[in-house]
Amino acid sequence: MDTKARLPKLPIGIQTFEKLRESGYLYVDKTKYLIDLIDSGSAYFLSRPRRFGKSLTISTFDALFSGKRGLFAGLAAEEFFGRPEYKARPVVKLDMSGVVTDKGDETMDNSIILQIVSNARRHSIQLSDMALKNPSTALRELLELVAVESGTRAAVLVDEYDKPVLDFFDVPEKAAVVRNTLGNFYAQIKLADEYVHFVFITGITKFSKMGVFSAMNNLKDISMVDRYATILGYTEEELLSCFGEYIDDTAGQLKENREKIIEQIRDYYDGFSFNGEHRVYNPFSTLNFFFDMKFRNYWFDSATPSFLVEYVKQHDLEIDAFRGRKASENFTSATEIENASPESFLFQSGYLTIREKDDNLLILDYPNMEVLSSVANLFLYGKFGLPESVVAAGNLEKALEKGQAEELPRIYNSLLASLPYDVYEREERQYSEEWSIKDHIPHRAESFYHAILFTLLWSSRIHTIAENHSYWGRSDIEAEKNGYRYVIEMKVADGPEAAAKAAGEAMTQIRGKGYADKYTGMEKPVTLIGLVADRTERRVTEYRIETL
Repeated sequence: MDTKARLPKLPIGIQTFEKLRESGYLYVDKTKYLIDLIDSGSAYFLSRPRRFGKSLTISTFDALFSGKRGLFAGLAAEEFFGRPEYKARPVVKLDMSGVVTDKGDETMDNSIILQIVSNARRHSIQLSDMALKNPSTALRELLELVAVESGTRAAVLVDEYDKPVLDFFDVPEKAAVVRNTLGNFYAQIKLADEYVHFVFITGITKFSKMGVFSAMNNLKDISMVDRYATILGYTEEELLSCFGEYIDDTAGQLKENREKIIEQIRDYYDGFSFNGEHRVYNPFSTLNFFFDMKFRNYWFDSATPSFLVEYVKQHDLEIDAFRGRKASENFTSATEIENASPESFLFQSGYLTIREKDDNLLILDYPNMEVLSSVANLFLYGKFGLPESVVAAGNLEKALEKGQAEELPRIYNSLLASLPYDVYEREERQYSEEWSIKDHIPHRAESFYHAILFTLLWSSRIHTIAENHSYWGRSDIEAEKNGYRYVIEMKVADGPEAAAKAAGEAMTQIRGKGYADKYTGMEKPVTLIGLVADRTERRVTEYRIETL
């Protein structure tokens, strides 16, 4: 018997609360947060990465205010309907992800008006011909008529408020025009305050919040508020309690220990934090993992925006520069996207998270193995022009999880051979500009080869750290996969004679400074690797591999 047949269906791609509840899909109850928001205020803004449950939250608010009590049976919000003051309210819901922006300003306006007309029909309201000529006028009239016709103020729900602006991420002048249109449009919500009971607005970024919502200074931004840090995504407790049967089923199918499966899921899909204290699992990846029972990069591969590749290229980013990067608590407060720092951009897009708080500073990092390996591959492609990196990463992962260290220099060299010549020439020009001492091996040259190797290891989903301390120094790279550990020292030389000498020095350094001593007594062998890249040949020409 198929064990999945007896388990609740996984709500992959389900964004409608009513459909989810009526069709028997698994639901992780987040309704306590919604009731708390209603009890605590009346106008909120929440930013979260894509595919994190924002649309489902909007739909849940819709059902809550619309009085669909039966859908909430057994959930935290069920008690809300029993309150003496409770009454159903009309809902105006706008999904800005459906706004068409690529065919001119008039098309965008008409697209927004169509959504307003749809809301009017929902409440059996006829808008005036004058209102239908302008989105702002149409929204203002809709809010007034809905409240008058129903005899009660409406709940206004806006999903993906920033999507029209993000469509023009790389065209600042066009983005400015769209921001102006949306600013006038959203301003109507505050101007119609006497007709509005509750406002909840979501988006991916906060970059445009000040610009687009400049007139809506009544919005409370809960994006990084502690009490709502886990409003979206799955906590560890929710994973274990709601997905317990799926964990057992997966462990059985994969013939793995239950605790090991949990550890792997945590490693791949946990780690998102919006306050530096509470962490959540990526819901989209978690659901897809339980369906496929395979560790894949589901979230990243689902629809990584093309502008991310361009952003990496334009800003010449280094992937390891963001691990442990310190940022102020207001580092996401840039008025617009074009003024944002790289760490702010990557955080709000979901590619960086808050690892911890240190006094008044936030420590950033990549949230988990899925994101780290995906971003590493994106860097190999976007920054170094290596489209073959996915194949190389897959081959290296398979090799190192079996302890086949000799495959490392071969696969690394295959990647170096694919590197466009102009990348080498650019780096070599910088060597000559920055270093004038003859026969000196530039630190920049070593950093270049080191960065590509490091990024390759990360893209291969291999746990990798740089410059790990021992009692006599710091190793270049230490990596682990499936219990196999690798201690790597990377050097750069000019010519075969210098390369051969450097390989011996690398191995002597690893042993002499005790880089691997901390791994003594491990169940699986520890492999020491000395790699030397010859700049004259642009590849690894010498290496030493020894096993402890």
